[in-house]
Amino acid sequence: MFRDLFKKLLHTKVSNKKFNEISNKREIEIKENPISANLEKTIEIFEQIYSIPENKDVKIRRLVIKSLNRKAAILTVSTITDPVILDDFIIKPLLRNANEKKVDDILQGLTISPDTVIMDIITKINNGHAVLFIEGFKNAFCINAANFHGRDIGSPDNEIALKGSKEAFTEKMDINISLIRKRIRNESLIFESTMVSERARNEVTLVYLKDITNEKLLNNIRERLKSLSVDSIQNLGLLEQHIEERTFSIFPTILYTERPDRATAYIENGYIILIMENSPASLIVPATFWSFFHTSEDYYMRFLYGNFTRALRAVGMFITIFASAIYVSITNYHTEMIPPDLLLAIASTREKVPFPALFEVFLMEIAFELIREGGLRVPAPIGPTIGIVGALILGQAAVQANIVSPIVVIVVALSGLSSFTVGDLSMNFTIRLIRFCFLIAGGLFGFYGMTALFTAGIFYLVSLKSFGVPYLAPMTPKYISSKDTVFRRMLKDEMFRPGYLKPKDMKKTRRI
Repeated sequence: MFRDLFKKLLHTKVSNKKFNEISNKREIEIKENPISANLEKTIEIFEQIYSIPENKDVKIRRLVIKSLNRKAAILTVSTITDPVILDDFIIKPLLRNANEKKVDDILQGLTISPDTVIMDIITKINNGHAVLFIEGFKNAFCINAANFHGRDIGSPDNEIALKGSKEAFTEKMDINISLIRKRIRNESLIFESTMVSERARNEVTLVYLKDITNEKLLNNIRERLKSLSVDSIQNLGLLEQHIEERTFSIFPTILYTERPDRATAYIENGYIILIMENSPASLIVPATFWSFFHTSEDYYMRFLYGNFTRALRAVGMFITIFASAIYVSITNYHTEMIPPDLLLAIASTREKVPFPALFEVFLMEIAFELIREGGLRVPAPIGPTIGIVGALILGQAAVQANIVSPIVVIVVALSGLSSFTVGDLSMNFTIRLIRFCFLIAGGLFGFYGMTALFTAGIFYLVSLKSFGVPYLAPMTPKYISSKDTVFRRMLKDEMFRPGYLKPKDMKKTRRI
């Protein structure tokens, strides 16, 4: 029976039925043509493109312009166009003004741009513009009346502000630009837009200071954005994956921040940031390892306080990566390093535990990660409850059931809690994954395996680059800079911008 069934599976004929794709070549050709002076023909083309009247939120309103004595039509997407601007500042002046003979004079105080190519007009309509077509005119008047709905400015969720600005980026591009302009009031501040998708027509805005940013670095980012060939990129999280150099790298090479004050600080140092509609954050390029280690609070606090928190963060990172691996290595291979009394205490607690130390620690590490992930995904009111139940009840029950030893619970809890000192989300994931790598290396080969993995990791870090900038700069290779790596210097001594960016103006402060 099984032989017959196997033969049937092998000899099953695959259907070669072809599905003919409906080509949109004609529609593409239409979009590349200029509009006609014939109003009815133009309206017919746009009704076909936007599937009117099936498409309910696209409206065409016909009218007669009194001063020109010509028929006209206004095309808008009602859900993203401001009705007040449309009614009070566009339609009423066109209907009532009987003196002015130019559209620009009739619609005073509005941003108007004449366009002739259908594709350009479609882009403006999709961005919330109201488009005016007039009988006998070979161009359309695109009037900026966009009104995309979004939330107001709030506080950052992932980058908690202890001392400093409480504002965070929002999903609206105009608000984000305003937040940056408020902090950098300089005529050299440039907001340069580029299209990064073919079907959704998503735009990315590059923000930089033209008198500081290196042109070669800027052109590198421009070329990488223009080389993208995708249908849609809806937010910066997707864009980051498209433009990063090493897709499978465990270390992030692009810094993600939702704080405008942090973004502007990088702009002033010669970095380039990317902002995008629908993304409540920005991408900072290029990024070094130290960028993920630093926080804005390091600079807002006094010199000693800021460096003290950095020291704590460095210790926390060390504990997170090595604590569990060191425990497994010592108990399995290097017991001579443990004082006799402590060795006897560890042996007595593990006497009834049936699992080897590696499996025991690995099991608890996985459990801790599950508790952390579960606390993030559940509704906010019960998130703390999940942590308390997981950490206290399950941990205590596991010890009493002799599944794990008490010292393992202490080591894993210390390692897990120390991981929260790494504030950046991407680097936090990196540290958590590296912790498992060192745990396995220590469990299989002891300190020798950990040393070999650490050496290989340093080699890998040295080989990494972010948009041509070495990942460990300015520590290696050395560049002229303010030497802001593990510890920062006094603000009055931070005289130079990062040399690895090759900015046009290296010196940012001058002694008086």
